[in-house]
Amino acid sequence: MSQSSKKSVPVDLTRVSTYSIAKRKNKTSIESFGEPLGGDGASRFLESLPKFLKAADFKEFIDLVYESRSQGKPFHLCLGAHTIKVGLSPILIDLMKLEIVTGLSFNGAGLIHDLELAFWGGTSEDVQAGLSDGSFGMVKETSRHYAAATRVASEEGIGFGEAGGKYINREKAEYRELSVFATAASLELPITVHVGIGTDIVAQHPDFDAAAVAAASHLDFRILSEICMRLDQGGTLANIGSAVILPEVFLKALTVARNLQPQKKSRLTTANFDMITHYRPTENIVSRPTYRVGRGFNFVGHHEIMVPLLAWALKSRFGY
Repeated sequence: MSQSSKKSVPVDLTRVSTYSIAKRKNKTSIESFGEPLGGDGASRFLESLPKFLKAADFKEFIDLVYESRSQGKPFHLCLGAHTIKVGLSPILIDLMKLEIVTGLSFNGAGLIHDLELAFWGGTSEDVQAGLSDGSFGMVKETSRHYAAATRVASEEGIGFGEAGGKYINREKAEYRELSVFATAASLELPITVHVGIGTDIVAQHPDFDAAAVAAASHLDFRILSEICMRLDQGGTLANIGSAVILPEVFLKALTVARNLQPQKKSRLTTANFDMITHYRPTENIVSRPTYRVGRGFNFVGHHEIMVPLLAWALKSRFGY
């Protein structure tokens, strides 16, 4: 019998070797985080830009966010974990506290990086080195905190994002003031996590409860669907740094929202921010949701530049 025809047997994850985070060298630390600026000077900068192409689009998007929030409509962010890894948490937290941003959604890695930063002030490992010797993602403490947050979601019947924020606050994590999840929980803002089973390092560990994670993440999908019901009535959404998972999740959540309120006329503004142009964000964020019912924008640039610029412009427009 050839090797390829043998039946596969699942590996026993209790046999994997783990190590302490104290031995890991992080690529991201809070000492290198960005800082929120006041809005001073942003209006002059925006007015100095040419009134063409992406410069005109950017100014229009800022105005549409302002008009939407002035009418009490939500401004929701869909975020890839990279936004946390490159030190943007303080800037996102500032927008949350100012009530410019009304909620956030992350892929599964977002909670992982936020947990590590909240408890240890550092995150992001050398993937190539860890892959070479089988140690990539094998920090035991990260998995333990993730499993504990999963239990909070399961025991309290709440979404995964809310559970993560509550867990960080209850454990009094040393750097919780820089946690977007802890801040959302404190401000009682919705924050959702949308997990792809097997996409994140915690799935490598024996204490990963796939059923509980999936249930909590699906509850977050239902929460996002409710948010989309309000978004679709004049709100704004920005997808920042998620090329696959959140554009797909958002499209399904928006479908649920429109299915549940067919009598209401859709009105929606969206924008995608990423370092290159991808198919799914272009279609599922910018084009399809706003077809005949709103405006969709696409902005290309590095997050560590574009997100502070976006926040600076928004704060100026809102008078901060």
